[in-house]
Amino acid sequence: MSSEPIERRVAYIGDRLRGSRCNMCGKEYFKLKNYCGTCGRESFGKMEHIDFFYEEGTLEVCTLVNKPTNKFTKLGPYIYGIVTFHDGKVRFPGRLTDRVIKDDDEVSFDDLEGRKVVPRFRRRHAVEPKSIIPTISLAFSFADEYYPYQEYRPVKPSRKYEKPGIVGYGVYSSKFRIRERMMERSVPFLDEDSITAAVEAGKMALIHSGVDHKLVGKVYVGSESNPYAVKPIASKVAQVLKLGEECQVEGVQCVDAIDTEFACKAATSMFKDAASLVYYPDSQESYAMVIGTDNSQAAPRNEPGGELDLFVGYGGSAFIFGLQDVIARFEGWVSFTSDTPDFWRRDTQPHPSHGGRYTGVPAYFKHVTKVAKELMGRLKLEPRDIDYFVAHQPNAIFPTRAAKALGFKEEQFLPGLQVAKFGNTYSGCSPIGLAAVLDVAKPDERILVASYGSGAGSDAYSFITTSQLVENRTRQKFTVGYQAESRFVDYLDYDAYRRFKQGMEAA
Repeated sequence: MSSEPIERRVAYIGDRLRGSRCNMCGKEYFKLKNYCGTCGRESFGKMEHIDFFYEEGTLEVCTLVNKPTNKFTKLGPYIYGIVTFHDGKVRFPGRLTDRVIKDDDEVSFDDLEGRKVVPRFRRRHAVEPKSIIPTISLAFSFADEYYPYQEYRPVKPSRKYEKPGIVGYGVYSSKFRIRERMMERSVPFLDEDSITAAVEAGKMALIHSGVDHKLVGKVYVGSESNPYAVKPIASKVAQVLKLGEECQVEGVQCVDAIDTEFACKAATSMFKDAASLVYYPDSQESYAMVIGTDNSQAAPRNEPGGELDLFVGYGGSAFIFGLQDVIARFEGWVSFTSDTPDFWRRDTQPHPSHGGRYTGVPAYFKHVTKVAKELMGRLKLEPRDIDYFVAHQPNAIFPTRAAKALGFKEEQFLPGLQVAKFGNTYSGCSPIGLAAVLDVAKPDERILVASYGSGAGSDAYSFITTSQLVENRTRQKFTVGYQAESRFVDYLDYDAYRRFKQGMEAA
């Protein structure tokens, strides 16, 4: 087993994929160096750290690892190689991820070498459940497949709004799916979990918004599948995305990062908090990020409670709130809460339990329909005044019934109904529906969102889109629709689905 110092050094370099450049001769290194091996002591103080996290590299040469060592056994055979950046100036060793290679598969290295690749943030290897999870960005996938290369270019804001709103968003779901009963559900690859989905969604939100990562002063990460019972995942997200200014103490970000939990509304609960924070006159935070991420869990279908296994998915969504270049401004919100537990997971239990038929009328419908009616009443709105309606989606039936009960037509609620493509992604569910609507909405359209969290509670929000919504679309390739309809989706059988859900925890 690797020593702790080695693990921490590799994580620090690899989480962000960092290197060094000599400003005297231009030589680049795959490590953080204080001096150049060519220029010697004259280069002290003239070395700069460089970052490859958002860049595109080339798979220069690769090989097939047929029999991985113990920590990598769960990955099965995988491709390992050398990736180059900056026209070959610097080389990284790395693993090709998101590929299932069977023992009898023939791998043509000629078809792989020379292709463009994108760094991916993943689990490094399997560990015991009691151990810290090692993560790294020395994993790569091809830039011309499911996960396209997208440039991240911070943009100077051009307009300040009187009220806060969404300035950018991002969604991430795996390329792996299981298809059953007219429904598809996303499945994490073996080296993915709720943390990796959170980072990817946050990365997409920064790319889409053009917001400088240094200006994000607060990040909330809502999840009910945190791989830790005691340890925040928001701190890892903040460090990998380099949110906030980097403090004088190297490796420390000047940002507030916090985990939130309220079942499936753990993220939407924080929308109003993020907006209030950036709106507060004396606030030092220019932007706040809210992420909902889950590797939704359910017992196998042959066990009690296994009916949930037909609906759970995997993915994350991220929204950046601010006052500058708003694409969807807040019009109003309201929250409901009651102790109506229809879904829960006791401490130390691996899978949730639910209240069967009591999850419907006394829980979901009571909160979702009433919170939507309350907000519409406060804003003096009728269903015809709303262009899109998005509800929490534990399945396809509940949100459809709720929408029709409220008086909405299919053209108002179907664009946000994404559960049949990704499954119930818990904390990411209704936000993914909101993102799907923002992908297609026009300026000056009203969107009503009604989330739901078992336990129970709902948040209702009304957003009105702005002209900048359309302008920002040129920055985002990895839309909800792209992920739902991609020709690179890889379908699994049930046994592989359960194995992928377990991930890289050691047996």
